[in-house]
Amino acid sequence: MKIGFLQFNPVFGNVEYNVGKVVSMLKDVDFDLMVLPELFNTGYLFLDRNEVERLAEEVPDGYTCRRLVNLAHEKNAFIVAGIAEKCCGKLFNSAVIVGPRGVLGIYRKAHLFSREKLLFDKGDSNFEVYDIGSVKIGVLICFDWCFPEASRTLALRGVDIICHPSNLVLPYAQIAMRVRAIENRVYTITANRVGVEERGNERLKFTGLSQIVNPKMEVLCSAGVDDEVVGVVDVDPLMARDKWITPYNHVFNDRRVDLYRL
Repeated sequence: MKIGFLQFNPVFGNVEYNVGKVVSMLKDVDFDLMVLPELFNTGYLFLDRNEVERLAEEVPDGYTCRRLVNLAHEKNAFIVAGIAEKCCGKLFNSAVIVGPRGVLGIYRKAHLFSREKLLFDKGDSNFEVYDIGSVKIGVLICFDWCFPEASRTLALRGVDIICHPSNLVLPYAQIAMRVRAIENRVYTITANRVGVEERGNERLKFTGLSQIVNPKMEVLCSAGVDDEVVGVVDVDPLMARDKWITPYNHVFNDRRVDLYRL
């Protein structure tokens, strides 16, 4: 199957432009699964919760979700995309999982980073597995990379691919996601953004370097630090189902859960 990432520089607050740009970038791209960055439709650097409230959307009826579902239907493919979501009076840093028939699910970021704690509510979704036919996928968002329990939970539940919408600013997250791939023997797709956002008294430069990593920790496709680009590779999902490291070592069966306690 063909899996990919889209890396670009969103314009803060211009949802229609950002969504339109993504649709345009994917117009002539052949893919089965595509991952977009965290908060791809709004930009990242909110000044306060009022701004989040103004730009957040309900799922599945919001503008962004409807456009993504239409795109997934046209492509007969699946898309994982980071958005600001509002639901039941709460605001979440979320990712929607959409396919040709509509919305499959929502993942709400478990581990909020820095000032996100002032802007969003804590994610309340489980680390769900989504069966999209030939593979099973799970979702982490950006700073979730720092908590190996999250990716291990997804792997133990049977995912073949971890989709990782991101707005990364720390310099080592991409390396960590390669480790998440090898330690769980899964594919990882990190879709990061590029560019600089400067609002209020804060300035953030995003690191780019989106990547697709296979279960052997090999980088199959990567982007530069400033590129607005789509990366797609052909992969064999069966590779993610072989958890043997050597004929004597199995990445899950060899865990010493009898010793893993505080």
